[in-house]
Amino acid sequence: MDPVIVPLDLPAHVDEALSVQALAFGLGPEEIAVRRQIVLRHMTYLGARAFGATVGRQLVGFVYGMPNERTHWWSTVVEPYLRAQHNTDWLDDSFVITELHVHPAHQNLGIGRALITTITDTAAQPRSILSAIDTDSPARGLYRSLGYADLARQVHFPSAPKPYAVMGAPLPLLR
Repeated sequence: MDPVIVPLDLPAHVDEALSVQALAFGLGPEEIAVRRQIVLRHMTYLGARAFGATVGRQLVGFVYGMPNERTHWWSTVVEPYLRAQHNTDWLDDSFVITELHVHPAHQNLGIGRALITTITDTAAQPRSILSAIDTDSPARGLYRSLGYADLARQVHFPSAPKPYAVMGAPLPLLR
C-alpha cells in the first residue's frame, strides 16, 4: 500500500508523530517529553503547518514548519554561524523546515521527498531553510537533491551532542 500525504493536525497526533521521530532519530523518553512541549508550542506560531504520510491508519512520517522569524530560538542560535558565512539574509522571508522524520521501515521509499516538497509547495516565501546533522547522511543527500545547499556548517545547538549544518534552497524545490 502506497503512503498518502495529507495535512496533519499535529497537536492532535503529537504522540504518534514523536514515536516516529524517536525511532528515526534514536530518542529516549526524556528527550521525547521535551520535544513534545516544543512541538506543541511551535504549532501555535503564525503560519505553522504539518503534513503526515500514512499507510492505512498508521502515521509513517511527518514534516512541520513555519515562516521563519529572527526572534525564534532556532534563528537566534544559527544567526552567528550564518553571519560568519555572510548568509544572514536567509533568515528573512524563508520557510523553515522544523522537523522531517520517516519511520525507519518506510525510509528510502520517497516519503521524505514527498513530505518536504508538499509542505514547501504551500509556502508563500521564496526560499526554505533547515538544519540537519552535519554528516554525510541520506537526509543530507535528499536535501541536496532538492536544491538545498550548505549555508553554515558545524553549528552547535545547546544540548545537541552532534554539530548541525544549516541548509537553504530556493522554492519551489527541485524535482
